[in-house]
Amino acid sequence: MASIKIIRRKNKERIDGTAPLALRISENYKTNYLFIGQYVLEKDWDHNTGQVKRTHPNSKKLNNFLLKKLTEANDIYFDNKNDSSTPKQIKQKLKGPGGSKSFFTVAAERIQSKYDRGTFSVVKPQLSILYNIEEFLNVKTSLPKNEIIKGIKDRRKERLSKAKKSELTFTDSIKYFKQNKTLMFRDIDEAFLEKFQTFSAAYLNQKARTITNQLIFIRTLFNVAIKDGIVAPKYYPFAGEKQKIRIESGNKIGLTIEEVERLENLKLEEGTSIWHTHKVWLISFYFAGIRISDVVKLKWSDFKDERLYYVMNKNSKPLSLKIPEKANTILKLYKKYRKENNGYVFPFLKDANVEDAEDIFIKTGNSTKLFNKFLKKIALQCNIDKNLSNHIARHTFGNIAGDRIHPLMLQKLYRHSDLKTTLNYQANFIHRDADDALDSVINF
Repeated sequence: MASIKIIRRKNKERIDGTAPLALRISENYKTNYLFIGQYVLEKDWDHNTGQVKRTHPNSKKLNNFLLKKLTEANDIYFDNKNDSSTPKQIKQKLKGPGGSKSFFTVAAERIQSKYDRGTFSVVKPQLSILYNIEEFLNVKTSLPKNEIIKGIKDRRKERLSKAKKSELTFTDSIKYFKQNKTLMFRDIDEAFLEKFQTFSAAYLNQKARTITNQLIFIRTLFNVAIKDGIVAPKYYPFAGEKQKIRIESGNKIGLTIEEVERLENLKLEEGTSIWHTHKVWLISFYFAGIRISDVVKLKWSDFKDERLYYVMNKNSKPLSLKIPEKANTILKLYKKYRKENNGYVFPFLKDANVEDAEDIFIKTGNSTKLFNKFLKKIALQCNIDKNLSNHIARHTFGNIAGDRIHPLMLQKLYRHSDLKTTLNYQANFIHRDADDALDSVINF
């Protein structure tokens, strides 16, 4: 059972000798304090009874107020006892519907926990969502659309520029949003979400899947806030027939065998950035579509007994693959730079601080952005009219694999946790049955 008591927080004593009174809510070694806006001197406080003494000029009124607060806290505790409410949740419920924490504060605290765990691949996109929401809140629709878009792009470029100069870190952004009180959970209703989706499409030029990811993020934060008693369930905008999140999967297009052969035969000047990009993309394809960001981080120590021992960064799943002859040919080109590249196969992280996971993440991100720039040039040189990007190496492997490889083996190669994920993914590249069905009707 929770212990709820009013205490005088002596450690918060002010210059005039008064200290704040607070509700102390304790249970199972967890304690939370809720300040109630009253300050008293030590001489006027009875620690045993949790009341002010008669020496206080307004003792009767103040004690009645304190009793009311104490009763309210106990009522909330007993009303929610079956819900296993924690001291933190009781504290938030005492603050009233909507709570005192803003949406941005709760989001920043959650992102902080991701940062502390070193999952920077989650921190970065979630901070981007917060900046997008802030842009939405501050948009001046009286301005011309092109002027609004330019302003958004300029602010984003400024942030990126500061980030490159280490003038704006993840920690800086998290701290900024922790202090941002401009948006409360109860303000996020169906109308808000509809307008935000329109803004994201019209002014941020986002595709349906990106907009959906933002809605999922908002929904997750709402669930966290409701669980912690920060906002009342009645404000939940995703309940019942309210805002529904529909996950749409776009078409995944990979290269054909002929297009891959054109890539393989492309001659580039050795050691140039475009040459490195070309080799990284091929290594990704040769190893069943390893994500480019993981290829960049490959070390020579990952190769043993003619095999690659690989741990996927996204889900930490290990995998051992033989080194295909084509991949080995490329790796031999880099072996002479083993020491120069600080143990990495490719040169992009040779100057990174191996003890600083954030530095490695940032430098990896910078290099992958560079790849997409050069892959467009490579596509032109190879007469490929598809969007040649980092991730298309994975799609290309799936496209060529088609239905020739058993789904269970593909699941292993793709490092998917669920076979259903593999089947859904591979469905993008298996067209034979649909083509035969079409021919059977058209070519009668």
